[in-house]
Amino acid sequence: MQRIDGREDGQIRPLKITPSVCKHAGGSALVELGDTQVRCTVTIEGSVPHFLKYASPPQGWLTAEYSMLPTATANRLRRERAFLSGRTQEIQRLIGRSLRGVVDLCKCPEVTMIVDCDVIQADGGTRSAAITGAYVALKLAVQKRIAKGKLTEDPVSSNVAAISVGIKDDRLLCDLNYQEDSSIDLDMNVVMIPDGGLLEVQGTAENSTFSQEQLSQIVALASDCLKQDVFVAQDQAVQLGLSALTPPSSSTD
Repeated sequence: MQRIDGREDGQIRPLKITPSVCKHAGGSALVELGDTQVRCTVTIEGSVPHFLKYASPPQGWLTAEYSMLPTATANRLRRERAFLSGRTQEIQRLIGRSLRGVVDLCKCPEVTMIVDCDVIQADGGTRSAAITGAYVALKLAVQKRIAKGKLTEDPVSSNVAAISVGIKDDRLLCDLNYQEDSSIDLDMNVVMIPDGGLLEVQGTAENSTFSQEQLSQIVALASDCLKQDVFVAQDQAVQLGLSALTPPSSSTD
């Protein structure tokens, strides 16, 4: 049975990742997942937070910020200025944890990598799209720094991406849009690397419990979708971004 937007249960929405969309950022990417659009940028600063100034061995830091622009949803959102909502804080921490899970901070000492994820348009799955795009932006920022001789080795060990999976009337649905998410029986976000290793699983049942078997099925479906579609799109975006950094070789007759 097809879903409201015509997809099969295990099919993600059309995914497009455009690298290097912000010329002032160390690395950047625009993620379009169906009607959800998130711009991810990375800035690298030459200092670390106070709690790491005397770390032994020396290490760097990575932190993330997340926001939704006022017109990202049908009704204008107020900008979060002095105080962040609990939801925003939760998502920021999720993005930061996910990326730190694939970064060796001892290989990038004395720098702070700041990841900014701004939701331009929201139709469900914004945190998953943010993590997916943030990896691309981070990888490009790191490679730029290596090319300039400011890093001696790549601290990023692996891709990392996320996808949402839900259960509705005993059907497993991958990559929920807003309409599906607002009426789902179980909503789960799965953060994973290509070899199947899990970095985070966030799940909440609305009206009833879910079984361990269903949990295993959700993780398996998330893994299939990420491997077949998302990690491939990430690699293609990184290669496209890196090709723009490398000047074409000149030839002489």
